[in-house]
Amino acid sequence: MLIDSHAHLDMKAFDSDRDQIIDRALSADVRQIITVGIDIMSSLNAVRLTKSYPSVFACVGIHPHNADNADKNDLEQIPLIATQEKIVAIGETGLDFFRKRSSRQKQTELFKQQLDIAISLDLPVVIHDREAHTEILKILSSFKRNALKGMIHCFSGDYNLAKTFINMGYYISIPGTVTFKNASQTQDVAIRVPLNRMILETDAPFLAPAPCRGKRNEPCHIIHTAQKVAKLRGISFEEIAHQTSQRPRPSGRVLKKGNNSLATSIPTLPGGALKGGGKNACQLFNLSFSE
Repeated sequence: MLIDSHAHLDMKAFDSDRDQIIDRALSADVRQIITVGIDIMSSLNAVRLTKSYPSVFACVGIHPHNADNADKNDLEQIPLIATQEKIVAIGETGLDFFRKRSSRQKQTELFKQQLDIAISLDLPVVIHDREAHTEILKILSSFKRNALKGMIHCFSGDYNLAKTFINMGYYISIPGTVTFKNASQTQDVAIRVPLNRMILETDAPFLAPAPCRGKRNEPCHIIHTAQKVAKLRGISFEEIAHQTSQRPRPSGRVLKKGNNSLATSIPTLPGGALKGGGKNACQLFNLSFSE
């Protein structure tokens, strides 16, 4: 069994064939997919998908690209949305000093605010870190040790940085870029990071692995990432699949009284009829990011 720990199933790229995307993932033995919000509407759409597909869980948050457009009302909605069933983390949040689509100041403020939300709800965080390693480490270090837990999404640093994050209690998420010929740094990380601190992701519809490079990515393609990591480490595909599927294991959250109105506000997405889901699916795994 494989778990895609980070995808964006609500995006328009999947509107025409979302049912088929989920079916292909299940056929490839990708039994769990965590779909990640990037703003309030995206987060609400992610919640809707968890209600449509038993294998889908969600994270809610505001991406650093959208920091300049986020306001107080958006921040207040995050903890409300996070009380829905099958919400397993806060994110995608963090810093992106490469694209510079939002100011550094607003990104930093929003990141800290979402970390506070994660602590208050005892939820992990999904951290976006692009060209902002020093700043991310400084912010995370300012919090009490063990107050936060989570994963470094689409890890782009070297092994020393990975080791620093691991020592702080975070997991390293390896994306499909590890399959690229020029990805020596990511490959080195994939070889050296302890398997019990590694998880895999697609970031679909982005970053398709080498066999599918240039095309739309989707959760079933995580098999190529797992195969590459297995080859790099000289172990079996089955071992990689087993080890990386022990973490993260989303537990889902019980819907709290008083927030049910949010469930009725979730918009309908094209390309998928409701298929059930609910508490039974949440028993499949527990995303606590604990030892």
